[in-house]
Amino acid sequence: KKRKCENEERQDKNKDEEFGVKNVVLEGHGGCGNMQPQVRQAALQLKAAFEVTSEEGPKRKETVNISAEMAHGILRRISERDLHNMGLNSDYARPEWMIITVLPVPPPPVRPSISMDGTGTGTRNEDDLTYKLGDIIRANGNVKQAIR
Repeated sequence: KKRKCENEERQDKNKDEEFGVKNVVLEGHGGCGNMQPQVRQAALQLKAAFEVTSEEGPKRKETVNISAEMAHGILRRISERDLHNMGLNSDYARPEWMIITVLPVPPPPVRPSISMDGTGTGTRNEDDLTYKLGDIIRANGNVKQAIR
């Protein structure tokens, strides 16, 4: 597997040589020449591992945590042309929109209580949505503890 972003000249393999049509060289992507890291998932984190070449001594492997902010910044820098080449419409499917940055959850006291028997005079309790909101709040607390 290639780990370096290189300029390559690709040929159209869909052309049929039987009819005498020669392969046409398509435009390459340019290639930046940088080494691409290996991205691995470890629990709730993403880690990028890449080889660092120092002036004196052998190559050594270095790992860096990829935070959500870093991933969001990388996705925001994708150009309109690259989005089009990837088959995405920039008006409807920007990659940075796939990372949730704001999750609005109303506090539990905002939700009104409901009548259990439906008459309005019986016992009152919280509705299903309020229970689910409570589950979200508890799950967020569990994630915070797992991060620590």
